[in-house]
Amino acid sequence: MATGSDHRGVVGYNLQAAVDTKHHIVVTTRLTNCGHDRSHLLEMATAAQAETGAAEMIVLADRGYYEGEQIRSCAEAGIIPMVPKPNTSPAQARGFWSKAMFVHEPETDTYRCPAGQQLQKRFARVEGGKLISVYFNQRACSACPSRPLCTAGKEKRIRRWEHEAVLDAMERRLQAMPEAMAARRCTVEHDFGTIKGWMGATHFRTRGLENVSTEASLAILAYNIKRVIAVAGVASTLKVITG
Repeated sequence: MATGSDHRGVVGYNLQAAVDTKHHIVVTTRLTNCGHDRSHLLEMATAAQAETGAAEMIVLADRGYYEGEQIRSCAEAGIIPMVPKPNTSPAQARGFWSKAMFVHEPETDTYRCPAGQQLQKRFARVEGGKLISVYFNQRACSACPSRPLCTAGKEKRIRRWEHEAVLDAMERRLQAMPEAMAARRCTVEHDFGTIKGWMGATHFRTRGLENVSTEASLAILAYNIKRVIAVAGVASTLKVITG
C-alpha cells in the first residue's frame, strides 16, 4: 500500500469502518490497499445507509475524507456529511490571509475580502475535471494598503468550485455542531483501538487482500458480538441468534 510518506509502498492495508455513535456497533467495513481515504466517503456512507435502512443519516468523518465530489454525492443520496476542511492553504503557509477570510456573497456571486473590497468573477476554467471560477479585483488590490498581508502578486485571486455551495453548507453545519468531531473520535477510534489491542503488536497475521479482509471481518464480528452482549445482555443476544 502506497502512503503519503512512502510511495514505494508498505506491507499493510487500509481498513475502512462505519460505526454507529449510540452503541459503537460496526455497521459495515471495507479493506483496501489504497493509501488514502479521500475516495471512500461515499462508498462507506451508502453501505452504512443500506445496512441500517436509514432514509437520511448524518456521517461524521475526519479530514482525510474531505473531497468535493464525494461530499456532493453524499448530499445527493440523502446523506448529511460532516467532514472538517483540511488546512492546506498555501497563502496562509506563506503568512498571507487565507481563503477562509474571504466571504462569498451568493446574492452577487462575489467575494468580500477582509479589507471590505469586492472580488468579482472574471473567468472560469476546468482544473482536474472540475469547473473552477476565478475571482479578483485588480483595481482595488493595486491601491490597497493591506496588500502585503494578502498576496505577493498584483492582485488576490480566489478560486471557487461550481458546487462549492455544498461545502459551504457543510461548514456551517460543523460550526453549529462543534461537538461533532469529538463524537467521531469517541466512536470509531474506540472500536479500532479495542480491536488493535486484541490483535497485539503484529496485527494481521495473514497476507493478501482477500485473506486479510477475511481476518478483519472475523475480528470485527467478534467485536460486534461482545458489544451486543454488553448492550443487550447474554439472554437477549442468544434469543436473537437462536431465533
